[in-house]
Amino acid sequence: MSETSTSTTSSGNKTFEHIREDLIRPLYRNSFWNKVWIRFLIVIIILGVIAYGKQLITGLGVTAMRDYSSWGLYIASFVFWVAVSLIGSLLSAILKLLHQNWSNPLSRIAELIALGAITMAAASIVIDMGRPDRVLNIPLHGRLQSPIIWDFFIVNTYLVISIILLYLPLIPDIAILRDRMTDAPKWQKFIYEKLSIGWQGTQEQWRLLKKSIRIMIVLILPVAFSIHTVTSWLFAVTSRAGWHSTIFGPYFVAGAFVAGSAAVIITMYVFRKRQKLQDYLTDHHFDMMNKLLVLTLVLYFYFNINEYFVAGYTWQRLDGAHIQELLLGHEAPLFWLTQILGMILPILLLLFKPMRKPLPSVVISVFVLFGAWVKRYIIVVPTQFHPQFPIQNVPEHFTHYFPTLTEITVTLGTLAGALLVVTLLVRIFPVIPIWEEAHDRGIHKIFKAEK
Repeated sequence: MSETSTSTTSSGNKTFEHIREDLIRPLYRNSFWNKVWIRFLIVIIILGVIAYGKQLITGLGVTAMRDYSSWGLYIASFVFWVAVSLIGSLLSAILKLLHQNWSNPLSRIAELIALGAITMAAASIVIDMGRPDRVLNIPLHGRLQSPIIWDFFIVNTYLVISIILLYLPLIPDIAILRDRMTDAPKWQKFIYEKLSIGWQGTQEQWRLLKKSIRIMIVLILPVAFSIHTVTSWLFAVTSRAGWHSTIFGPYFVAGAFVAGSAAVIITMYVFRKRQKLQDYLTDHHFDMMNKLLVLTLVLYFYFNINEYFVAGYTWQRLDGAHIQELLLGHEAPLFWLTQILGMILPILLLLFKPMRKPLPSVVISVFVLFGAWVKRYIIVVPTQFHPQFPIQNVPEHFTHYFPTLTEITVTLGTLAGALLVVTLLVRIFPVIPIWEEAHDRGIHKIFKAEK
């Protein structure tokens, strides 16, 4: 395979070689702070594994989960990770099908986030189990009528499709790295050699690749929407006040797009700064992503109104008690935190163009993402303390829930795990697709087959 050396573009007058070198250059740099960051994440993961080992040996009694709060921090984190993972389908599938080419440089970022998030979502399910050694009983002996079974299969299906959708567009870039990074460590060259699967950039290979990507884009859409819809059904198909709702499916999907969009904006800012990608992750990309964030926030705000207004207006006994607890009770600070700082204020601020610049928007996105996690906690925990039968004749600590140090440490371990997945992958592969970037800049013949 030989590379064309004269291809240029009218956009920024960058040749293919300029684009290639700009996007490969970060792979050569392993700065002191990057090493510190990776070691820090590994330490957090080790602490999480130790805490989980204690839970595994001692039992779930080391958590704050009891008869009434049988779900806690782990399930809230699971729902959060599933939500964040949905961004991969939004940027890599929906916007591509709508021919929104501005999102092309962001697609790999979204796919990396989706992979890290869905991996930790699967881990969170196992972590919440008192007997993880029996996890195979779910597919082997589970009842098809149970939403748990649906969620188990859909999460694993989405994980597999996410890996494939991340890998397929990487193949041409891996071939570039295989031929360009000849001085890379042996293990890295081995990875490039195997994962490039003999790619030479022939016309037939391009045809098969693009067809495969289109197929996966179509396949991932129903799976992506199903994963968060099915997750919502874990709650909605019960008769418990606060969960039994017909809008939970689309409500969870809208909230997932909010969380994922905020995660992409934060990650964009980090890569733009750390890898010096200002020419590729431009202010225009931040402006468009923040417009997308506002759109999803407005939709999410609409579902919030539906969720609380209907129950508050009818004020049935258990619904009324639940709403009163959220608005004025023990959970009120968290509720108003996520409503105001995580939704209403970001919508108002992002309507102004200066707030959609990189620095202001990443600060806003941090609040949105944190509010998204708090929202999942509010959905999972407070509702359990409004059962059909009164809570009586139990120890006082059974009547409330606050996560123990073990739960917090394990949960932080999953966060570090997701960040480590993304960090290690961007140390090996370019964060922006080289071939797509070249194509979008007008360089259509990147490779030509050897004669």
